[in-house]
Amino acid sequence: MSATGHHWWEAERRRTTAVQDGAAGVGLVFLVVGVLGFLPGITTDFSTMTFAGHDSDAMLLGIFEVSVLHNLIHIAFGLAGLFAAWMVKGARWYLIGGGVLYLLLALYGLPVGDDHAANFLPANTADDWLHLVLGVAMIALGLLLHTKLPKESEARGEGDFGETNRGAAR
Repeated sequence: MSATGHHWWEAERRRTTAVQDGAAGVGLVFLVVGVLGFLPGITTDFSTMTFAGHDSDAMLLGIFEVSVLHNLIHIAFGLAGLFAAWMVKGARWYLIGGGVLYLLLALYGLPVGDDHAANFLPANTADDWLHLVLGVAMIALGLLLHTKLPKESEARGEGDFGETNRGAAR
């Protein structure tokens, strides 16, 4: 055990802000959702998936209409979030800018019918409402999460007296 109470196999936590953690979390969720959209079984009617357009009958979790393009956009958006999370300003812009994009997507999708030719992603009503909720949530995260780094002792998981939280109970 080292002088700081860490074992050699315990990695130090990278110091990040809450907004960076939020962007990384959102990005990871989008990345996972994009990959899941390509998995038969998790995506029902997988064989009917089209590249784009409203003709795709593939449904992620049997609820959300997806296509190859829709899944690729989720993957790209997820990777963008993970990349943006490296910088405080990038994380904030990702959450707020991405939230605005999702609000615009919802405002576009709600009046356009599920079977309309303008529905190029495709997106059904469940997708449209999810886009609305995601847009509001992402903007809220971008505005409300703090951008100050935690104290070095907090980043290491230390308590008030310098001991690590993991070692305090021993």
